[in-house]
Amino acid sequence: MSGPVLLVGCGKMGGAMLEGWLARSMLAQGAHLVEPSDAAVAGFRGRSGVTIHRRIEDLPRDLAPEIVVLAVKPQTMDAVLPGLARFRAATFLSIAAGKRIEGLSGALGGAAVVRSMPNTPSAVGRGMTVAVAGPGVSETAKKRCDELLSAVGEVAWVEDEALIDPVTAVSGGGPAYVFLLIEALAAAGEKAGLPADLAMRLARVTVSGSGELARLSPEPAAQLRRNVTSPGGTTLEALKVLMAEDGIQPIFDRAIAEATRRAKELGQ
Repeated sequence: MSGPVLLVGCGKMGGAMLEGWLARSMLAQGAHLVEPSDAAVAGFRGRSGVTIHRRIEDLPRDLAPEIVVLAVKPQTMDAVLPGLARFRAATFLSIAAGKRIEGLSGALGGAAVVRSMPNTPSAVGRGMTVAVAGPGVSETAKKRCDELLSAVGEVAWVEDEALIDPVTAVSGGGPAYVFLLIEALAAAGEKAGLPADLAMRLARVTVSGSGELARLSPEPAAQLRRNVTSPGGTTLEALKVLMAEDGIQPIFDRAIAEATRRAKELGQ
Protein backbone atom coordinates (compact mmCIF):
# COMPACT_ATOMS: atom_id res chain seq x y z
CA MET A 1 0.00 0.00 0.00
CA SER A 2 1.16 3.49 -0.82
CA GLY A 3 -1.34 5.37 1.32
CA PRO A 4 -4.51 5.14 3.41
CA VAL A 5 -8.00 4.40 2.18
CA LEU A 6 -10.44 7.31 2.07
CA LEU A 7 -14.07 6.20 2.49
CA VAL A 8 -16.65 8.83 1.59
CA GLY A 9 -20.02 7.79 2.98
CA CYS A 10 -20.79 5.32 5.74
CA GLY A 11 -24.29 4.10 5.02
CA LYS A 12 -25.19 0.43 5.08
CA MET A 13 -22.87 -0.53 2.24
CA GLY A 14 -19.99 1.74 3.19
CA GLY A 15 -20.24 0.65 6.80
CA ALA A 16 -20.29 -3.03 5.82
CA MET A 17 -17.16 -2.54 3.73
CA LEU A 18 -15.31 -0.73 6.50
CA GLU A 19 -16.27 -3.43 8.99
CA GLY A 20 -14.97 -6.05 6.57
CA TRP A 21 -11.65 -4.24 6.10
CA LEU A 22 -11.14 -3.93 9.85
CA ALA A 23 -12.05 -7.55 10.51
CA ARG A 24 -9.47 -8.67 7.96
CA SER A 25 -6.77 -6.18 9.02
CA MET A 26 -6.68 -4.70 5.52
CA LEU A 27 -5.94 -1.10 6.53
CA ALA A 28 -2.22 -1.14 7.22
CA GLN A 29 -2.01 2.57 6.41
CA GLY A 30 -5.28 3.39 8.13
CA ALA A 31 -8.52 4.81 6.81
CA HIS A 32 -10.11 8.25 6.78
CA LEU A 33 -13.90 8.27 6.88
CA VAL A 34 -16.09 11.18 5.81
CA GLU A 35 -19.63 10.93 7.16
CA PRO A 36 -21.80 13.68 8.71
CA SER A 37 -24.16 11.31 10.54
CA ASP A 38 -23.10 10.60 14.12
CA ALA A 39 -25.31 7.52 14.20
CA ALA A 40 -23.65 6.05 11.09
CA VAL A 41 -20.13 6.32 12.52
CA ALA A 42 -20.94 5.45 16.15
CA GLY A 43 -19.68 1.90 15.78
CA PHE A 44 -16.33 3.06 14.37
CA ARG A 45 -15.38 5.69 16.94
CA GLY A 46 -12.24 4.69 18.77
CA ARG A 47 -11.44 1.89 16.32
CA SER A 48 -7.74 1.61 15.63
CA GLY A 49 -6.64 3.12 12.34
CA VAL A 50 -9.93 4.91 11.59
CA THR A 51 -10.06 8.70 11.54
CA ILE A 52 -13.53 10.21 11.25
CA HIS A 53 -14.40 13.55 9.61
CA ARG A 54 -17.80 15.16 9.25
CA ARG A 55 -16.99 17.02 6.02
CA ILE A 56 -14.65 16.63 3.07
CA GLU A 57 -13.31 20.07 3.92
CA ASP A 58 -12.08 18.70 7.25
CA LEU A 59 -9.66 16.24 5.63
CA PRO A 60 -5.95 17.01 6.16
CA ARG A 61 -4.43 19.06 3.38
CA ASP A 62 -1.50 16.66 3.11
CA LEU A 63 -3.67 13.53 2.91
CA ALA A 64 -2.62 11.31 -0.02
CA PRO A 65 -4.97 8.32 -0.18
CA GLU A 66 -4.20 5.29 -2.30
CA ILE A 67 -7.88 4.47 -2.91
CA VAL A 68 -10.91 6.74 -2.51
CA VAL A 69 -14.12 4.74 -2.08
CA LEU A 70 -17.24 6.61 -3.17
CA ALA A 71 -20.05 5.17 -1.04
CA VAL A 72 -22.50 8.09 -1.07
CA LYS A 73 -25.96 7.90 -2.59
CA PRO A 74 -26.08 8.52 -6.36
CA GLN A 75 -28.30 11.57 -5.93
CA THR A 76 -25.70 13.30 -3.74
CA MET A 77 -22.65 12.29 -5.76
CA ASP A 78 -22.49 15.43 -7.92
CA ALA A 79 -22.30 17.62 -4.83
CA VAL A 80 -19.49 15.54 -3.33
CA LEU A 81 -17.12 15.11 -6.27
CA PRO A 82 -15.74 18.68 -6.61
CA GLY A 83 -14.27 18.55 -3.11
CA LEU A 84 -12.50 15.30 -3.91
CA ALA A 85 -10.84 16.42 -7.15
CA ARG A 86 -7.64 17.27 -5.24
CA PHE A 87 -7.12 13.54 -4.75
CA ARG A 88 -7.03 12.87 -8.49
CA ALA A 89 -3.73 11.01 -8.13
CA ALA A 90 -5.62 8.28 -6.25
CA THR A 91 -7.79 5.57 -7.80
CA PHE A 92 -11.48 6.10 -7.14
CA LEU A 93 -13.67 3.08 -6.42
CA SER A 94 -17.36 3.86 -6.86
CA ILE A 95 -20.19 1.69 -5.55
CA ALA A 96 -22.90 4.15 -6.66
CA ALA A 97 -25.57 2.79 -8.99
CA GLY A 98 -26.02 4.54 -12.32
CA LYS A 99 -22.90 6.71 -12.13
CA ARG A 100 -20.74 6.04 -15.16
CA ILE A 101 -16.96 6.11 -15.29
CA GLU A 102 -16.69 8.93 -17.82
CA GLY A 103 -18.82 11.29 -15.75
CA LEU A 104 -17.08 10.46 -12.49
CA SER A 105 -13.60 10.82 -13.97
CA GLY A 106 -14.50 14.11 -15.64
CA ALA A 107 -15.76 15.58 -12.38
CA LEU A 108 -12.59 14.42 -10.64
CA GLY A 109 -10.15 16.08 -13.01
CA GLY A 110 -9.41 12.96 -15.04
CA ALA A 111 -8.83 10.57 -12.13
CA ALA A 112 -8.76 6.81 -12.69
CA VAL A 113 -12.07 5.23 -11.71
CA VAL A 114 -13.24 1.70 -10.95
CA ARG A 115 -17.00 1.31 -11.08
CA SER A 116 -18.60 -1.49 -9.10
CA MET A 117 -22.05 -2.83 -8.27
CA PRO A 118 -22.28 -4.67 -4.93
CA ASN A 119 -25.47 -5.98 -3.36
CA THR A 120 -26.97 -5.92 0.12
CA PRO A 121 -25.83 -9.38 1.31
CA SER A 122 -22.47 -7.62 1.62
CA ALA A 123 -23.75 -6.64 5.07
CA VAL A 124 -23.24 -10.26 6.19
CA GLY A 125 -20.15 -10.98 4.11
CA ARG A 126 -22.10 -12.81 1.39
CA GLY A 127 -22.22 -10.07 -1.21
CA MET A 128 -21.72 -10.30 -4.95
CA THR A 129 -19.90 -7.41 -6.59
CA VAL A 130 -19.12 -6.89 -10.26
CA ALA A 131 -16.53 -4.26 -11.19
CA VAL A 132 -15.08 -2.65 -14.29
CA ALA A 133 -11.84 -0.67 -14.48
CA GLY A 134 -11.82 2.60 -16.37
CA PRO A 135 -8.96 4.10 -18.38
CA GLY A 136 -5.74 4.65 -16.42
CA VAL A 137 -6.45 2.12 -13.66
CA SER A 138 -3.20 0.28 -12.99
CA GLU A 139 -3.02 -3.46 -12.33
CA THR A 140 -1.83 -2.67 -8.82
CA ALA A 141 -4.84 -0.42 -8.17
CA LYS A 142 -7.20 -2.97 -9.71
CA LYS A 143 -5.81 -5.67 -7.42
CA ARG A 144 -6.19 -3.40 -4.40
CA CYS A 145 -9.81 -2.60 -5.32
CA ASP A 146 -10.46 -6.32 -5.72
CA GLU A 147 -9.10 -6.93 -2.22
CA LEU A 148 -11.27 -4.19 -0.73
CA LEU A 149 -14.41 -5.46 -2.45
CA SER A 150 -13.64 -9.08 -1.54
CA ALA A 151 -13.91 -8.17 2.15
CA VAL A 152 -17.71 -8.37 1.83
CA GLY A 153 -18.14 -11.28 -0.58
CA GLU A 154 -17.30 -12.50 -4.06
CA VAL A 155 -16.01 -10.25 -6.86
CA ALA A 156 -16.16 -10.60 -10.64
CA TRP A 157 -14.68 -8.24 -13.24
CA VAL A 158 -15.97 -7.33 -16.68
CA GLU A 159 -14.33 -5.42 -19.52
CA ASP A 160 -17.45 -3.71 -20.86
CA GLU A 161 -19.05 -1.08 -18.63
CA ALA A 162 -22.39 -1.59 -20.41
CA LEU A 163 -22.65 -4.97 -18.66
CA ILE A 164 -23.06 -3.19 -15.32
CA ASP A 165 -26.67 -2.41 -16.28
CA PRO A 166 -27.80 -6.06 -16.46
CA VAL A 167 -25.57 -6.80 -13.47
CA THR A 168 -27.56 -4.19 -11.56
CA ALA A 169 -30.77 -5.88 -12.67
CA VAL A 170 -29.67 -9.41 -11.74
CA SER A 171 -27.46 -9.22 -8.65
CA GLY A 172 -27.98 -5.62 -7.54
CA GLY A 173 -31.74 -6.05 -7.32
CA GLY A 174 -31.57 -9.82 -6.91
CA PRO A 175 -31.92 -9.85 -3.11
CA ALA A 176 -35.31 -8.13 -3.44
CA TYR A 177 -36.49 -10.87 -5.79
CA VAL A 178 -35.35 -13.54 -3.32
CA PHE A 179 -37.13 -11.79 -0.45
CA LEU A 180 -40.26 -11.62 -2.61
CA LEU A 181 -39.92 -15.37 -3.17
CA ILE A 182 -39.89 -15.87 0.60
CA GLU A 183 -43.03 -13.73 0.93
CA ALA A 184 -44.81 -15.58 -1.89
CA LEU A 185 -43.82 -19.03 -0.65
CA ALA A 186 -45.01 -18.22 2.87
CA ALA A 187 -48.27 -16.76 1.59
CA ALA A 188 -48.92 -19.87 -0.51
CA GLY A 189 -48.18 -22.09 2.49
CA GLU A 190 -50.62 -20.11 4.61
CA LYS A 191 -53.32 -20.50 1.95
CA ALA A 192 -52.65 -24.25 2.02
CA GLY A 193 -53.52 -24.27 5.73
CA LEU A 194 -50.25 -23.62 7.56
CA PRO A 195 -50.17 -21.16 10.49
CA ALA A 196 -48.70 -17.85 9.28
CA ASP A 197 -45.68 -17.92 11.56
CA LEU A 198 -44.79 -21.49 10.61
CA ALA A 199 -45.27 -20.78 6.89
CA MET A 200 -42.89 -17.82 7.09
CA ARG A 201 -40.34 -19.80 9.09
CA LEU A 202 -40.44 -22.64 6.56
CA ALA A 203 -40.01 -20.21 3.68
CA ARG A 204 -37.13 -18.26 5.24
CA VAL A 205 -35.13 -21.28 6.34
CA THR A 206 -35.78 -23.18 3.11
CA VAL A 207 -34.63 -20.31 0.90
CA SER A 208 -31.57 -19.47 3.01
CA GLY A 209 -30.59 -23.13 3.34
CA SER A 210 -31.04 -23.75 -0.38
CA GLY A 211 -28.90 -20.73 -1.13
CA GLU A 212 -26.11 -22.02 1.08
CA LEU A 213 -26.35 -25.45 -0.56
CA ALA A 214 -26.11 -23.83 -3.99
CA ARG A 215 -23.06 -21.84 -2.85
CA LEU A 216 -21.21 -24.84 -1.48
CA SER A 217 -22.21 -27.54 -3.98
CA PRO A 218 -20.14 -28.13 -7.14
CA GLU A 219 -23.31 -29.20 -8.97
CA PRO A 220 -25.13 -26.74 -11.25
CA ALA A 221 -28.45 -25.33 -10.13
CA ALA A 222 -30.35 -27.47 -12.64
CA GLN A 223 -28.91 -30.63 -11.13
CA LEU A 224 -29.66 -29.48 -7.60
CA ARG A 225 -33.26 -28.95 -8.72
CA ARG A 226 -33.39 -32.44 -10.21
CA ASN A 227 -31.99 -33.88 -6.99
CA VAL A 228 -35.08 -32.65 -5.14
CA THR A 229 -37.54 -33.79 -7.79
CA SER A 230 -38.72 -37.39 -7.45
CA PRO A 231 -40.53 -38.94 -10.45
CA GLY A 232 -44.25 -38.73 -9.86
CA GLY A 233 -43.75 -36.81 -6.63
CA THR A 234 -45.17 -33.60 -5.20
CA THR A 235 -42.25 -31.37 -6.26
CA LEU A 236 -42.70 -32.41 -9.88
CA GLU A 237 -46.32 -31.28 -9.82
CA ALA A 238 -45.29 -27.86 -8.52
CA LEU A 239 -42.51 -27.56 -11.11
CA LYS A 240 -44.98 -28.29 -13.91
CA VAL A 241 -46.63 -25.00 -12.97
CA LEU A 242 -43.45 -23.01 -12.32
CA MET A 243 -41.70 -24.23 -15.48
CA ALA A 244 -44.66 -23.93 -17.84
CA GLU A 245 -44.47 -21.61 -20.86
CA ASP A 246 -46.26 -18.95 -18.82
CA GLY A 247 -44.40 -19.83 -15.61
CA ILE A 248 -41.54 -18.22 -13.77
CA GLN A 249 -38.97 -17.89 -16.59
CA PRO A 250 -40.86 -15.43 -18.82
CA ILE A 251 -41.74 -13.40 -15.72
CA PHE A 252 -38.07 -13.14 -14.78
CA ASP A 253 -37.14 -12.34 -18.38
CA ARG A 254 -39.50 -9.39 -18.36
CA ALA A 255 -38.47 -8.26 -14.89
CA ILE A 256 -34.72 -8.25 -15.66
CA ALA A 257 -35.34 -6.52 -18.99
CA GLU A 258 -37.27 -3.74 -17.26
CA ALA A 259 -34.66 -3.34 -14.51
CA THR A 260 -31.87 -3.21 -17.14
CA ARG A 261 -33.78 -0.59 -19.10
CA ARG A 262 -34.17 1.55 -16.00
CA ALA A 263 -30.50 1.17 -15.09
CA LYS A 264 -29.55 2.49 -18.53
CA GLU A 265 -31.93 5.45 -18.08
CA LEU A 266 -30.43 6.35 -14.70
CA GLY A 267 -26.97 6.34 -16.23
CA GLN A 268 -27.81 8.88 -18.91
